[in-house]
Amino acid sequence: MKLCFAKAKGLIWLVFTAVVLITDLATKFYIHHTFYYGESVRLLNFFSISYYRNTGAAFSILEGQRWLLAAVAIIISLLIIYMLYKNGRTKKLESFSLALVLGGALGNLFDRIYHGFVIDFLDVNFGSWHYPTFNLADCAICVGIVLFIFAGYNTRKEPKK
Repeated sequence: MKLCFAKAKGLIWLVFTAVVLITDLATKFYIHHTFYYGESVRLLNFFSISYYRNTGAAFSILEGQRWLLAAVAIIISLLIIYMLYKNGRTKKLESFSLALVLGGALGNLFDRIYHGFVIDFLDVNFGSWHYPTFNLADCAICVGIVLFIFAGYNTRKEPKK
């Protein structure tokens, strides 16, 4: 019974991934069906909700390479699932970070395959400076990568014998 529980415990990261994915897709669904393309609503002096479409990757690099970007996302997702399977029960911070990255990657992958573009809507600017519009999946990926790096630096190494 204990072995069964231990294996199931590693599945929590896939549940967390699903929560990130569903939250991302729900916000994009809302924006896509409520806003007109290019519409923007200012919430703070430096923050707006604006509906834009990105056919590339981060900062629109590889614009128009829909299937290449989808293939890369699938490969990375499979690698992350494998890492969660191998380390999900022992490396909690690393697994949490990977679940964030996986949820975000799958959210953007869905958009890329279903719509042919990724829905972006979080818009930050200060005066004339404007950061590229992004979404919750992008936030999850960025936070996940930072946490993954932090987990790598925080791993205690076994003393040499």
